[in-house]
Amino acid sequence: MAQESGTDYLLVGGSLLTRQNMSKCIAEIKRHSSLPVLIFPGNIMQIEPGADALLFLSLISGRNPEMLIGNHVLAAPMLKNSGLEVIPTGYMLVESGLVNSVMYMSNTTPIPREKTDIAFCTAMAGEMLGLQLIFMDAGSGAKHPVPLEMIGLVKQHISLPLVVGGGIREAETAGDVWEAGADLVIIGNAAEARPGVISQAGKVKETMNKQR
Repeated sequence: MAQESGTDYLLVGGSLLTRQNMSKCIAEIKRHSSLPVLIFPGNIMQIEPGADALLFLSLISGRNPEMLIGNHVLAAPMLKNSGLEVIPTGYMLVESGLVNSVMYMSNTTPIPREKTDIAFCTAMAGEMLGLQLIFMDAGSGAKHPVPLEMIGLVKQHISLPLVVGGGIREAETAGDVWEAGADLVIIGNAAEARPGVISQAGKVKETMNKQR
């Protein structure tokens, strides 16, 4: 369904995986789809050579050194030997209205929703550090998605591709996030609960492309 709807990538991973079946999951996805599979890792154990690439996440919105560079040092030799494409990604956690898994597992405080200046300065710093992607996330199951104003200002201040996820439950919301400046929109929990939202979001994106 994702492939037929014009989805660009499929992400696999998470803050906490309770079953050791990532390799099986990736293999099954590839059996049914030719879309690139990217690992969205929650820890250094989530490295699987069967994927196409890995988002090498540095949690630049937080001040936990392990999430900024510590875990990356531990993962580097495994990644070097994996053959995976590694995409250096500035990961920015934004306040969503509740305490989510990312906050708890990473021991970091998200950027307050109203602090747009902190958000775009953080993104600019990430670009200056040489990161290749900025990922703004309200977190899995977020009460509120990343504010549209914040998305727009971040996009204005960087030249990197901008990914936005968390709390996007409706196709119309995805459209608003695209319109605000996101290059890629991540839909997770909503797609698992209501798979039809994937095709609905695809139609919204197709309509927007035609209008442009």
